[in-house]
Amino acid sequence: MLQPVIMAGGSGSRLWPLSRQLNPKQFLPLADQQLSMLQATICRLKGLPCAQLLLICNEQHRFLAATQLEQLGMDDTRILLEPCGRNTAPAIALAAIKLATAGQDPLLLVLAADHRIADITAFQDSIQAAIPLAEAGKLVTFGIVPGSAETGYGYIQQGERLNDRAFTVSRFVEKPDAATAHAYVESGEYFWNSGMFLFRASRYLEELADHRPDILTACREAALGKAYDMLFTRVDAEAFAACPDESIDYAVMENTADAVVVSLDAGWSDIGSWSALWDISDKDAAGNAMQGDVLAHESRNTLVRADHRLVATLGVDDLIVVETKDAVLVAHRDRVQEVKALVEKLKATGRQEHISHREVYRPWGVYDSIDHGHRYQVKHITVKPGAKLSLQMHHHRAEHWIVVCGTARVTNGDKTYLVTENQSSYIPIGQVHTLENPGVIDLQLIEVQSGSYLGEDDIVRFEDRYGRVEKNPVATKA
Repeated sequence: MLQPVIMAGGSGSRLWPLSRQLNPKQFLPLADQQLSMLQATICRLKGLPCAQLLLICNEQHRFLAATQLEQLGMDDTRILLEPCGRNTAPAIALAAIKLATAGQDPLLLVLAADHRIADITAFQDSIQAAIPLAEAGKLVTFGIVPGSAETGYGYIQQGERLNDRAFTVSRFVEKPDAATAHAYVESGEYFWNSGMFLFRASRYLEELADHRPDILTACREAALGKAYDMLFTRVDAEAFAACPDESIDYAVMENTADAVVVSLDAGWSDIGSWSALWDISDKDAAGNAMQGDVLAHESRNTLVRADHRLVATLGVDDLIVVETKDAVLVAHRDRVQEVKALVEKLKATGRQEHISHREVYRPWGVYDSIDHGHRYQVKHITVKPGAKLSLQMHHHRAEHWIVVCGTARVTNGDKTYLVTENQSSYIPIGQVHTLENPGVIDLQLIEVQSGSYLGEDDIVRFEDRYGRVEKNPVATKA
């Protein structure tokens, strides 16, 4: 039985403006318009002998991850939360320690949540081929059969052939320059490094103890402080923050004598840039990949993604055009690796467009910041059936709620009452209040905020079913 461990960390900043800090690429429908990359990763496991998966994600993405699992009917899936990013070696160590503590020692199938794989059968065949090697104590990595001389991937050089699919690992090499990448591919001895692994949990911990005991010690200390909150498992934040930031390649795979690579030829891509998405997208006769409301005339080899408005192109070649509610990116297809520099500029200027979209997900639903100006802000709020906002108050703003669909149960001070469609309720500054959807359909309302300060950190929570209340309530992030 395989124990899938899916790592859903990372920010995907090269896919801005679609990928944001609070909604990164693994939670977006990029290669599949119906499923997010995380959901597609989970679905391609169907048919393999798998136990219930363990998902690892950042604390700030916990409710987004839980919602996407719920959409797949996986409401009881365990989610292990990282209080901060410390790379793949510590993340996998937390998973292995958690299972060992429960008396389990399964084969860990470690997958990234943000990979695209076109041929699921070939993917599963490679995993089946790797199982006997992992059962024999090997640490298996999956090497992608290269389709071109890419400079954006690390490479694995094969060593001794073990069978028709597997080799010992001769060495791992960093991302090469173009000439070196071409030589690697021409030699036929190299694979792209996929970042997917299969090994026994205890073997990984043994190798970590041999080569990076500092990481293992920090992760064990963090696991000692674990706490459970609904489906979430939290570790001690201070202990985990003290853990070295290191990849599994550097910490273990480059040091172990038992590294094995199994070939994988399944239409793999990590979709690490907009040009990579253009590469794998369906295109018209002129080489254009279009999604959304797009009108193209005399345009070639261009990717256009329009999420909310009509986007028209005229006489352009080799461009990337991405439209969202609050930002538009126009870039040459050869320069998309530099999108990260634009994100850094956004950070440096104190803007917020790299952090979140206009739409922000919460455990109870989602809100869309429709409009804002001096002393006012307007939001469209959707509350899921049975969900409830925290019992809270604001020091600097009043709120006016207008229900447009469904029914709201409103607590306003010492009064609780129902507000139905086309009715409204006013919440004065400083009033303790909450909102609940008692119905079976989504509750939709328009919230008009007014006041001297409208930041999301002007919230004092007193009660919250989602574990977002401190022992001594103070103003905190939403």
